[in-house]
Amino acid sequence: MSHLRRARFARLVARALDDLPAEFRDRMRNIEIVVEDEPSPDQRRDGGELLGLYEGVPLTDRASMEPYLPDRISIFRGPIERISASPRRQADIVRDTVVHEIAHHFGISDERLGELGLGDED
Repeated sequence: MSHLRRARFARLVARALDDLPAEFRDRMRNIEIVVEDEPSPDQRRDGGELLGLYEGVPLTDRASMEPYLPDRISIFRGPIERISASPRRQADIVRDTVVHEIAHHFGISDERLGELGLGDED
């Protein structure tokens, strides 16, 4: 895998984060967002392609004084690149995946994301 392809993909993720409305960016707390090549076997639940994964305690489930490890959002390059070779389509998939996983950080369930039309990313 070329370093340039990895760097390009990381820029897609950074752009998706930059494009978030400020009201969401400003409310994100204690979260790390990383790009991984592939999900680990432990991260795969059903054996299908996994584009992104939120691991943590949603903001809606946190008590005010409890210490928490940083939440983690992983965006998986390999599965996204396998879905489409088109750079424009990959950018759209990355954006949708980032939004989907950040929604989990805010406590929005997969069911609600499906109602909003964002339910297919993980």
